[in-house]
Amino acid sequence: MDQNCSYCQEGALLDAFGIKICELPMSKVILFKEQSHRGRVIVACKQHVDDITQLSEADRTAYLEDVNHVAEVLHRLYHPDKINFGAYGDTMHHLHFHLVPKYRDGFEWGGVFAMNPQQTFLEQDEYQQMIDEIRNAL
Repeated sequence: MDQNCSYCQEGALLDAFGIKICELPMSKVILFKEQSHRGRVIVACKQHVDDITQLSEADRTAYLEDVNHVAEVLHRLYHPDKINFGAYGDTMHHLHFHLVPKYRDGFEWGGVFAMNPQQTFLEQDEYQQMIDEIRNAL
């Protein structure tokens, strides 16, 4: 566990960009506060590893099952035309996937999603509604 890692420590470090929805067997599911892509979440590995290759085969399989399960839920709830999966780690050295629902008539369709476009933020009750929807569907 890293004392400076937002996914390990949660609290204020995580609050800067996300809201924890729940935990799955191998991951934490986090609603990304910037919602230019409705339903965007992060699926962060419970283990503090820098790269997927650092997981055992069993843990890697379990983590990817979590990622897949969350993607299936996003498809059912928000009906995106595509979900983009981003697993970057240049500055955040903790394995995590951004699941970014994309809509043909929506923001950034046909291009790479911006890490944090700082355009669409919701009211607290709207965040809570999304969190409840996703948590209940998981």
